[in-house]
Amino acid sequence: MSTKDGTLSRITFNPDILGGKPIIRGLRISVAMILELLAKGASNQEILEDYPDLEMADIYAALLYAYRLVESEEVFEQAAS
Repeated sequence: MSTKDGTLSRITFNPDILGGKPIIRGLRISVAMILELLAKGASNQEILEDYPDLEMADIYAALLYAYRLVESEEVFEQAAS
């Protein structure tokens, strides 16, 4: 996954860090953790204060990564029971 501005290049994978899950710039900060914090109502500023190694572009990259995953999902109609 890539974008013209390189946003998704901030998302990396390393089998030795968090079992190979998507992480931010090789840090031990997962995309899932950022998404969870946002879903629980944390502001961008709160996340950046709690994780000083993060940059605003990292939060945007996590959101873009999640969007790209959902965008490509196939939806199947569920049969009525």
